[in-house]
Amino acid sequence: MKGIILAAGRGTRLGAATCGIGLDGVGVSKPLIPTYDKPTVYYSLSDLISVGIEDILVIAGPDNIEQFRSLLGNGRELGINISYEIQPKPEGIAQAFIIGEKFIGDDNVALIFGDNIFNGKRFTETLKASTQPRGATVFAYHVPNPQDFGVVEFNKNMQAVSIEEKPAQPKSQYAVVGIYFYTSGVVKVAKLIQPSARGELEITSINEEYLKIGSLEVTILDSDTNWFDTGTPDSLIEAADYVRRKQRRTGQLIGSPEAAAYRAGFISSDALRKLAEPLKKSNYGRALIELANNGW
Repeated sequence: MKGIILAAGRGTRLGAATCGIGLDGVGVSKPLIPTYDKPTVYYSLSDLISVGIEDILVIAGPDNIEQFRSLLGNGRELGINISYEIQPKPEGIAQAFIIGEKFIGDDNVALIFGDNIFNGKRFTETLKASTQPRGATVFAYHVPNPQDFGVVEFNKNMQAVSIEEKPAQPKSQYAVVGIYFYTSGVVKVAKLIQPSARGELEITSINEEYLKIGSLEVTILDSDTNWFDTGTPDSLIEAADYVRRKQRRTGQLIGSPEAAAYRAGFISSDALRKLAEPLKKSNYGRALIELANNGW
């Protein structure tokens, strides 16, 4: 399985935190904004690495692509490969598969949003169990505000019967979160769907096509999992506070690509120490050194 991090959104819900000043101002992509002690995109990158994905494509806007390249590099120090593509205009999440067609090739692919944060005891194992999808596998999470997300409706046997994008009258409390697994056939599906009323190729439209042919699997994330969509100032600070409290309590880093690469067996303990050395004056660096020396 290959992985795509979609990081091309303009972050308009974050207001002045991401928007450039003036008509020609270049804003900051929201996955580049820190969530507590690391850039938000680190969390998404860590999730893909934790599943065992070694080939990752970052899709960003034309104004920010070089910022991502400078931050993440080619991935070699993490034992992975990172490449980059531009989404010229924000024309929908599903467009990522068209942009990434050559990258995907004949492989399965995971798409994750660069501004989503997940954490839970069984979260990584849940993802690993879904890396061979029949067609599409999506993940649902019980939320108090389903009208803000794509919503999946279940029958009495908890089988998915419909998916709607930001419905005014949600048919359930289950939102589809920002990570999706597909076979390579998703590229063909993305090319066939039509833009929505807002002019975008919707990820929900892709999932609806898989639902129609009976190839959509919906995995409900358990209550131990925590999910944050950091697209608003309130959700960003809630996520940062969660990470701060969890790391202080456990002494373990959440969303560290270096730690994820070490646990996945992509790098050695010596390589991890080398990555930690420039960061040793911070808690982040010291935690990496502790991991390299003693494990967690």
